[in-house]
This record gives sequence, structure tokens and C-alpha cells, in this order.
Amino acid sequence: MKLLQSFKNLFHKTVNLAGHIDTEAAEKAIRNNIYFRGPNAWILAIATIIASVGLNVNSIPVVIGAMLISPLMGPIFGLGLGLGVNDMQLMKSSGKNLVVMVGISLTASFAYFLITPLSLSNPTELLARTNPTIYDVMIALFGGFAGILEQSRKEKGTVFSGVAIATALMPPLCTAGFGLANGNLAYFLGALYLFFINCLFIMLATYISVKYFKFRQTEYEDQATGRKTKRISSILILLFIIPSIWSAVTLIQRTNFETNATAFIEYSKSYNKSIIYDYKIDHTEGSKLELYFTGEPINDETKSIIVKTAAEFDIEEESIIIVDDSKEADLNDIELVKGIYDKMDSEVAKREEEIRQLKEELRLAKGDDIAYVQITREIISTYPSVKHVRLAQGASVAADSLYAQPCITAIIKCEEPISEEQTTKLSNWLKIRLNSEEITLIVTLTE
Repeated sequence: MKLLQSFKNLFHKTVNLAGHIDTEAAEKAIRNNIYFRGPNAWILAIATIIASVGLNVNSIPVVIGAMLISPLMGPIFGLGLGLGVNDMQLMKSSGKNLVVMVGISLTASFAYFLITPLSLSNPTELLARTNPTIYDVMIALFGGFAGILEQSRKEKGTVFSGVAIATALMPPLCTAGFGLANGNLAYFLGALYLFFINCLFIMLATYISVKYFKFRQTEYEDQATGRKTKRISSILILLFIIPSIWSAVTLIQRTNFETNATAFIEYSKSYNKSIIYDYKIDHTEGSKLELYFTGEPINDETKSIIVKTAAEFDIEEESIIIVDDSKEADLNDIELVKGIYDKMDSEVAKREEEIRQLKEELRLAKGDDIAYVQITREIISTYPSVKHVRLAQGASVAADSLYAQPCITAIIKCEEPISEEQTTKLSNWLKIRLNSEEITLIVTLTE
């Protein structure tokens, strides 16, 4: 029991925020950082162009650097704070500056993508900023909590930089500018929706934290004005919370549908001689899974099996669209594809056999390595005047034929000269010892 109480005391001491929070300093800092004038406006424009370059060339480090530079968080925290303390003037100022911020970012990114000579056939980083998921919601919400906690604590750290990176407000605005410059409405709307989602949940986290930390509420001399402001604040809070909940639920449903659809496709590659060669997930009018078939025509029995299998993955019949590209003539195409695969298998087998043979040759070559130390010892034991032996494998090339003939060169250094008979005897011994007729023997005296 005493151990449990000690653990409770330790836990309470660890998570307790009392004495670590300065709401007055936090409120002052937030109010000072909502404006986009002078240097802030130019820094934002420069950061937007840097982020646009990073997205354009798929460079994540460049995008991260731009997010660290950009002063985007101020007006969003200002809106959350204004809602939390019922300060209508702060909400108005924050809202205006948020619009200014969006305008500067869109203008800078639009101008960059309009004149840039860089282009990519597959701009994956840009595409990633057009389809918000539930993970974006979670990152924005908890990033907002971390941000307002960093603003409120007495000892400032580096959390705010991490929040700027994690919540990723800059990339969606750059992608929206890309959509404007290229006339791509889907990119523009998708990116703005992601930016709106991020802003919404950062504001929600700020509002909740402001209420929890009991920031000082704005007081009005006129009680009627105060009541009116509170009513407006309550309405705005509902307008923020309801879309937040709706967006979160919608994104959860979409994420689950995509997960189930992917699992279903992996499980159901083919039905008899009908093959799923492609699929598409569309959330325009509810979540739909389009299946593209080739091979034999899809009959009612096969459709029934498809629907039954999809139901096992929580995909309803109304969500499945079967696009039947199957024709009798397509069977020839299947045979053609099968033939291509067979040929590929044959080529792979051929390459594997070549690799096996090369490995065997390498093994044999290693087996033919010269036993340098042993041969040197044998030579010295027979010819005591020999002091140094150098053996080298190489090739002999005739100038008239340019044909390379493998050979071994032996350089023998002696203290005293050896006779021609001994040299011939040593050469013949080396041919037998090294199992090669191509032996070049050079005998020299040591210096």
C-alpha cells in the first residue's frame, strides 16, 4: 500500500504543471506574434519560396528548413486564445492576419511556380499535400497542444520549432499556389482543405488549453457587450468544433476504407480466369472502390463471389464498382502476358545458371592460388644462396597476334650466381610445381 502511494505521489509530481505555467507571459507573446507586417511579411514570403523549391524538387530537408523559418503559427494561436478568453478584438485581428498570411503565401508560391524552369513528372511531395488523412488531424491537434504548452511554460525550449515542422502549415499553401499556377483545381482545393484542417485543430487545441490553464478572461465595462461577445464566442466555438468532429470522423472512415480496400485487393488478385489489373479508390461521392478486370467476362456468379469476398473486408456492395474490360479476344492478351512471364522466368533461370558457373570458376581460381610461402621455402632449401623470391601471375601478349596467354613470372634474387644448369633445373621444377608451361624465370644478384 505504501509503495502504491509512493508511486501515486511520484506520478502526480511528474505530471503536475503547477508552478511551470505563466499565462500572462503566454498571452502577451501570442498577441505580439499575430501580425504580418514589415520583416515578418518578407520572411514569410521568402520561406514560402524556399518551401516551394523543396516541394518542386522533392527535397524534404529544404521543406523542413522553410517551415522552421516561416512565422505561420501566430494568428492561429491568436484565434484559439481569442475564443478561449472571449476577446472579440483579438479574434478579429487574428482572423485578418490569417487572411494576410494566406494571401502572402499563395502569392509567393504562385509567382514561383509560374516562372520556375524546374518540373517533375512525379512530384510526390506536392501530391502528399493534397489528400488529408486522419493522421494529419492527430498531428495538428497534438501539435497544437504542444505549441500552446510551450508558449505557456516559464522555461522556454525548442518545442515550438518541432511544432512548426510537425503541423506542416507551409507545404499545403505552397501546393495550393502550385495548383493556381498550373490551373489544377484539385491540387488547389485539396491543399487548402489540408491547411484548413491543420488550422482548425491547432485552434481547437489552443482553445482547450486556454480553458484548462484558466487564462484571464477579457472583461467588458458594458455587461451587455460582454454577454454579446460570449454568445458570439460560443457560436464561433460551435462553428469550429462541429466541422472538426465531422472532418475527423470523415477522415477516419476514409482511412479505414482505404486500408480495407488495399487488403481486399491483395487477397483477391483473380477470379477464375478474370484478373484485377487495376483499381481506384474515390471519395468524391462516398467511398467507392473501382475494380478493373480483364480476362474472361464477369458473370453474375463471379460478381456474387466478389461482393461476398469484399463484405469480409467490411466493404459494402454499394461501394464496389466493377469495370469489366474482359472480352473473349482478351484471352489472347492473357496468353501473351503469360508468355512474357515465362520468358522472364527463363531469362532469370539463365542468369542464375551464369552466376552459378561464375561462382564455380571463382572457386576454382581461388583453388589455383600460388602457395607463395611454401614454394619460397622449398626453393631456399634447395638453393641456399637464394634470398628473395617473387612470384606473379599475369599474361603474355604477342605483338603480332595481340592474344593474351596466361603466364607466371618468377624473379629470384641470389647472393651468389647460380649456373645455367641450375637455372634450367629450377625453371623445370617451377613448371612442374606450378602446373604451368608458361614460366618466365629471372635470376638476379642481390644488391
